[in-house]
Amino acid sequence: MPKLLHTLLLTIGTAVTVGCLDSSEVNSLWNDDESNTGYKTTVFVKSPTIAGGSNGFSFDDKDQLHLTSLFGRSIHIINTDTGEIKKTFTAEDSIGGPDDIVLDADNNMYWTSFFSGEIGKTTPTGETITQFVAPFVNPIAFANDGRLFTAADFFASGLYEVDPNLIAAPRLVEPDVKLNGMEFGPDGLLYASAPNSTSAKIVRVDVDRAIVTDLIDSSYGLGLTGSIKFNSKGEPHSFRSSDGMIYRIDLQTDPLGIETVGYFSRGMIDNLEFDSQNRLFISNSHDGSVVEMLADGSVRDVVPPGFVTPSGIAVKKRNDGATSIFLADLFTFIEFDATTGNELSAAHEDLMPGGLLGPSTISVDGNNFIITSIVFPNVQIWDHENHVVVAEYEGFVSALNAIRFQDSLVIAEIGADLKTPRLILMDNSGNKRQTIADAGQGLVTPIGLVARNGNLWVSDWATGKLLQVASDGIPLVVPITVASGLDKPEGLAVDSAGRILIVESGKGQLSRLDLTTGQVEVLATKLGLGREGLNGMAPTFMFNGVAVDDQDIIYVTGDIDNVIYRIEPKK
Repeated sequence: MPKLLHTLLLTIGTAVTVGCLDSSEVNSLWNDDESNTGYKTTVFVKSPTIAGGSNGFSFDDKDQLHLTSLFGRSIHIINTDTGEIKKTFTAEDSIGGPDDIVLDADNNMYWTSFFSGEIGKTTPTGETITQFVAPFVNPIAFANDGRLFTAADFFASGLYEVDPNLIAAPRLVEPDVKLNGMEFGPDGLLYASAPNSTSAKIVRVDVDRAIVTDLIDSSYGLGLTGSIKFNSKGEPHSFRSSDGMIYRIDLQTDPLGIETVGYFSRGMIDNLEFDSQNRLFISNSHDGSVVEMLADGSVRDVVPPGFVTPSGIAVKKRNDGATSIFLADLFTFIEFDATTGNELSAAHEDLMPGGLLGPSTISVDGNNFIITSIVFPNVQIWDHENHVVVAEYEGFVSALNAIRFQDSLVIAEIGADLKTPRLILMDNSGNKRQTIADAGQGLVTPIGLVARNGNLWVSDWATGKLLQVASDGIPLVVPITVASGLDKPEGLAVDSAGRILIVESGKGQLSRLDLTTGQVEVLATKLGLGREGLNGMAPTFMFNGVAVDDQDIIYVTGDIDNVIYRIEPKK
């Protein structure tokens, strides 16, 4: 899995702003009248943006924006004047991780499925067919004569012509190019971003003669980019990823003229596009937003910024004695005040050496946090107060979670083939690593981890079991099943009475296990979590975490509803 996920390097951004609702609005979002659990569920923070982030987009003949969400497995049709989502296509419509999109004259949507290597064609009424083209297909564009092209990027290469009916086999046009956002110009040639991890180019391709010409290279000093698109005047536009500078390219000068149009520095730009009125729109894969860039260089939100996918969660006291809630949001580490829900701070993905890698799970480690990521295989120790990585451990293959156990770390790993699970006990140097449980002890998909008083438990998503794997600080030769019949259990926590809280992502509920009696009690139901995964990724997909404070107030992340839930006893 990490090899696949490393290909997302250039979609990672550097900022997010979460729009929070006030307490009266938040509480009105949840109705637990049908709940007889004795617990009250409210929405602690709700993100206003589209769950799963914003990626490629295109306009139909009515200037409606069709926006893809790679991690949301969805396509949204949006009125750009009002921001209203007119229609949504989801996994139920056979949408599978769409990264980029283009429409034909009949408003059929053609989208690339980055992880599965497929092209999908979805009609306006939701009928979908797919065809495998090549691993890591990313951009897609129609030529001026109606021919359809796509290309691989990052860890694969190749430019392909695709039958719009998705029947005839794809034709390999050029095997040695890696292309991102692309579009055909008025001259009938294909223009595309050609990024890699250290530099970027903009190229022009004659698809009939398979001739690739560099237009912009490192000598221009523009750094990484991800797309190039034309306005109705035939003027190409692109962006600089480092600072969000949008620029116009003059193809008539030598060297090419570069004119700054404006800046969109809030996060990482994923794509840009013009509507029929020459209005310029920009998508942000990092905070899920879409904006219009106005003539004066300012921006107007169409889709507001917010969570991409809330995953891991932790509770920690601040130096002033108040409590903070910390959230892993795939590309961002966010801190909220536990009383108000207001955002207090945020740390963002940083691809430079020693930078924070996209957090998926987090756990408190003294004054620091332990972080794992579905994007990167490393395990990091993060000092949030000083925004610095104080330790980093490499060499893992799909590390799904990590926590402190005694004086060591425990890492849940699933393997590159997603079939070689194990729990690793590692010392602080990172050099001494011991497998304490694996498939031979019944592990299939270990993900949730929690420890208390020398005892260690792990949830197994695939088998529905909660297993004790250590007692009195010593790993067990044979793990003990302490609960079974759970529905895709993920996040774990322990309350003040020593009972284990379990997120059952298959049922969208929070349960609690009394270790003394073995009784499992449901505390909250109808939670919007457990988003369906993508092919090529761990079946657990986005982690659904749980944390509890010293007053036994519980917080759970909802990756489907894009929320943090607050669950507490009814008074």
